Amino acid sequence: MAMTIYELANACGAKIEGGNAEQIITAANDITNAKIGQVTQLTQVRYRHHLQTSQASACFIANDFEVDNVPKHLVLLRCSDPEMAFVKAVTFLHPNTDYFATISAQAVISENAVINENCHVGAFVVVNDGVEIGANSEILAGVYLGQNVKIGKNCRIYPYAVIYDGCEIGDNVIIHSGAIIGADGFGYKFRNGQHVKVPQIGNVVIGDDVEIGANTCVDRGALGNTVIGSGSKIDNLVQIGHNNKIGQHVIVCGQAGISGSCTIENYAILAGSAGIADHVKIGQGAVVMARAGVANDVESKTQVFGSPAKEKRVAYREQVAISQLPDLLKTIKRLEERVAELEDSKV
Repeated sequence: MAMTIYELANACGAKIEGGNAEQIITAANDITNAKIGQVTQLTQVRYRHHLQTSQASACFIANDFEVDNVPKHLVLLRCSDPEMAFVKAVTFLHPNTDYFATISAQAVISENAVINENCHVGAFVVVNDGVEIGANSEILAGVYLGQNVKIGKNCRIYPYAVIYDGCEIGDNVIIHSGAIIGADGFGYKFRNGQHVKVPQIGNVVIGDDVEIGANTCVDRGALGNTVIGSGSKIDNLVQIGHNNKIGQHVIVCGQAGISGSCTIENYAILAGSAGIADHVKIGQGAVVMARAGVANDVESKTQVFGSPAKEKRVAYREQVAISQLPDLLKTIKRLEERVAELEDSKV
């Protein structure tokens, strides 16, 4: 979608400073690669020097961000929150693909399924008995919906996602390709020299405005529900075990793994490759840093690092101390040699 800088500024709540506001903007790009006809953003001082040589036609920038030597062709778009203004601009300039409200003749749909108005159901989708799909939702090619699955309004399920029987998906949910929702939890009892499967008869309940990344797995509960709260965002390649209770607006980054029966409270963040042992509680607003291994509860609004995970400052001090060990060992060896020399001299 193309629009003038003037139109873009009005749509994003920005004030125009300098340049020609009648220039046409057709795309958004980062400040190091933006070209003529594109809009960018400047939010960090360390990137300020890029503005002087930028070919962009417009740049979102904070009201109090000081810059000089701005190219004559470049229009500054002053606003209180340039990051969110830029996000809004991207949605205008690069709208999502629209799928017409059609049901493919190549889809396999049960007579007992309910598909509400303005839905798109793509080719080779399988919709089983008792499924209900809310209005304006898009079920793209190859998706499998098990029996009695409930999909809310305005959802988008990308190709080849699988949602097992009975799972409940809220409104405005995005599930990316290859995600598996509702597979059996990993539950076994060891008896008579073998692992005996424990039936997993619970469910998965996903709240509104949740996004689940590609190839992520959310296991159903053994008895109760695995729950993902409204507004939470789950990255690609994440494993969420059975009976987890994930709160609202939680962030879980790629390759993180959450064992069974954990509680992740609202606004917590699990960084990449974080691992959470079973029955652990992560407090509200806590941050588990990248590659941390958590075996014990984490207090609210704290940051932990390392494996086993510890409070960030403690873990960093330990890392520094470990890095000094080679020099300390050399010092100890020299002292031992000196002590030995002194003892020999007394003989």
